[in-house]
Amino acid sequence: MRMIENAGEVLITPLEKFRKEQIGAAKDAKKKYDKETEKYCGVLEKHLNLSSKKKESQLQEADSQVDLVRQHFYEVSLEYVFKVQEVQERKMFEFVEPLLAFLQGLFTFYHHGYELAKDFSDFKTELTISIQNTRNRFEGTRSEVESLMRKMKENPDEHKNISPFTMEGYLYVQEKRHFGTSWVKHYCTYQRESKRITMVPFDQKSGGKGGEDEAVTLKSCIRRKTDSIEKRFCFDVEAVDRPGVITMQALSEEDRKLWMEAMDGREPVYNSNRDNQSEGTAQLDNIGFSIIRKCIHAVETRGINEQGLYRIVGVNSRVQKLLSILMDPKTASETETDICAEWEIKTITSALKNYLRMLPGPLMMYQFQRSFIKAAKLENQESRISEVHNLVHRLPEKNRQMLQMLTNHLANVANNHKQNLMTVANLGVVFGPTLLRPQEETVAAIMDIKFQNIVVEILIENHEKIFNTVPETLPPNSQLLLLSHKKSTDSKPPSCSERPLTLFHTAQANENQETRNSIINSSLESVISSNVNSFLHSNSTLRPNLNSSDPDLEVIKPCRPNSLPQNPSPTSPLSPSWPMFSAPSSPMPTSSTSSDSSPISSPLRKARALYACKAEHDSELSFTAGIVFDNVHPSQEPGWLEGTLNGKTGLIPENYVEFL
Repeated sequence: MRMIENAGEVLITPLEKFRKEQIGAAKDAKKKYDKETEKYCGVLEKHLNLSSKKKESQLQEADSQVDLVRQHFYEVSLEYVFKVQEVQERKMFEFVEPLLAFLQGLFTFYHHGYELAKDFSDFKTELTISIQNTRNRFEGTRSEVESLMRKMKENPDEHKNISPFTMEGYLYVQEKRHFGTSWVKHYCTYQRESKRITMVPFDQKSGGKGGEDEAVTLKSCIRRKTDSIEKRFCFDVEAVDRPGVITMQALSEEDRKLWMEAMDGREPVYNSNRDNQSEGTAQLDNIGFSIIRKCIHAVETRGINEQGLYRIVGVNSRVQKLLSILMDPKTASETETDICAEWEIKTITSALKNYLRMLPGPLMMYQFQRSFIKAAKLENQESRISEVHNLVHRLPEKNRQMLQMLTNHLANVANNHKQNLMTVANLGVVFGPTLLRPQEETVAAIMDIKFQNIVVEILIENHEKIFNTVPETLPPNSQLLLLSHKKSTDSKPPSCSERPLTLFHTAQANENQETRNSIINSSLESVISSNVNSFLHSNSTLRPNLNSSDPDLEVIKPCRPNSLPQNPSPTSPLSPSWPMFSAPSSPMPTSSTSSDSSPISSPLRKARALYACKAEHDSELSFTAGIVFDNVHPSQEPGWLEGTLNGKTGLIPENYVEFL
């Protein structure tokens, strides 16, 4: 490196200087010489072309001018020749001298190299011999390691390393976050003598330590039941110096057994209370009412003003423990105030919500779930309250009693919202998915969550009227007239998020009257009990309305969600909650004489869009009114069809199309 740097200073720099100063000056002199040569030749040629007939004075003046130019050309030529000669002479020493200095340095470098090679000759000989010996030893060592590898593959348990730890390896530890839980990989060690567990976070990307070490003292280790968690190979660890339960996941079932053997782990206890709790077999019996009363009494006496009431959840292990105590028949018969003060309010509220989720069905029952949702979608607030009022009184007695007790309590909580910050809307968000949980987790169920919340808000705000008064049931005739004369007041296209209520889809207006009446009669007979036979006999009085040319009549034709009847009665045949108009959860009635059959019985048909719709999810289709879909058939989502548009297949709201 030093030789190269020396070459730049000794050789390159002087030569570059010579090129710029001397050769550059010679080039400038040549340019000047060329310019004067061109000028002299031009003047001389012009002079030679002068006519001899010109005056003598003019000829003499031209001769003198040519002499001056020739004299100047002669001087420039001499200067150029002088400069070229100077460069030629300087080149002989200014070029050779730096080259000689460079060669002197190069020879000196090689001379030093020779001297060093001569001095290290003995060391080089020894190093060569050592390398050869190492190569020879490698062949022998490789064969030994290969033999050991084969033995370890055949009998892995006989060749485990001796470790100071009873057990060590990788485990995934469940950590709670603000929006759920995550599983973080740790390298864990355990010593049986001291019962110390050390957990070191491991970052897979960097391949190193991903955080601070944590060491705890083991208290107990219990295998996690398979049906209590989605992950496999899990076990729970309780520590002396850390609150709560640490859930860990091993890499395999064999790995979990080794960890549990090292920690003296136990199998979970399968007693009746825990079975009820895990399998969701809680009942609306005396024990169930007792549990809810105890929780409500504890909340209203000790924590009604606690911020985030029912929103902040308790520690899962504490909640499960409290539930097991409350569900024990021995403690269920005690007084309603026996929840000790040691239990936190958030633990009690979480136990109440968990017990409601453990019921075999939601408190407001699966069969009424769609009816409650439809009631919440009605435009008029009074109609919503009236429909919810009717549906609540159709619930079984025990369900209604439990719902009344819970709703009265939630109203009391909402009255103290300035202290606990739990308004009616907040309570609706918390209890909507619990009281009206769907039977299947579908896209439709997710989109209906906001309407579940609305139903709970209606119950809380109107609990005195709903539970303390009997609903007023409209007669069938007036209910049908109210439905038939309901007219849409909003021409805005409905959004896909407003789940269209699927009404009974019949033939077009040009079909004969007997066909439509036979469809209505067959549907009514399948869903109406014998106590409404009088309505069937009076059906002839309603036929003029059904067959009228009045454009306001929208009884049978599919309509937008905002043109549904306000204030429908649960006993009315045309109520949205009636099976005849609830599709596809109930079969669509058909008639052998109808030219427009149900989409369920005729798959892969074409359909035309009645309204425009903008997709809010990737699984849905966006379209404008009048678009024709191909391959239209029922989907697994209630209230939705599946069809193809421009080569893309997706979901279509069932009430937004008509079949061709």
